Amino acid sequence: METVKMLVGSVSEIDPKGSRKIKVGNTEVALFRLSDGEILAVENKCPHKGGMLSEGMVCGRTVHCPLHDWRIDLRSGAVQEPDTGCVTTFPVEIDRESGLVFLTVEEG
Repeated sequence: METVKMLVGSVSEIDPKGSRKIKVGNTEVALFRLSDGEILAVENKCPHKGGMLSEGMVCGRTVHCPLHDWRIDLRSGAVQEPDTGCVTTFPVEIDRESGLVFLTVEEG
């Protein structure tokens, strides 16, 4: 497997406290822009029933699944207790001069 950094858009394309969906191979990824400007990326699928996390409510660095309110840490991908599970997270880099957003993924 090879690690690849791919351009996924610009910061301005993600509303503050909002999200954006992108497709990476066969995986849908949700990018979240937090209130402090940080952008975090996770697989857009709750491990419980497959709810689209991009449609969930974000509180701090946690997204609440819109189906059954499972809480998922956007940094680690870990589901918070009492529930269990994990989603894949993706490293994100922002070019501060251009505002471009890059996602690091594994290919191959």
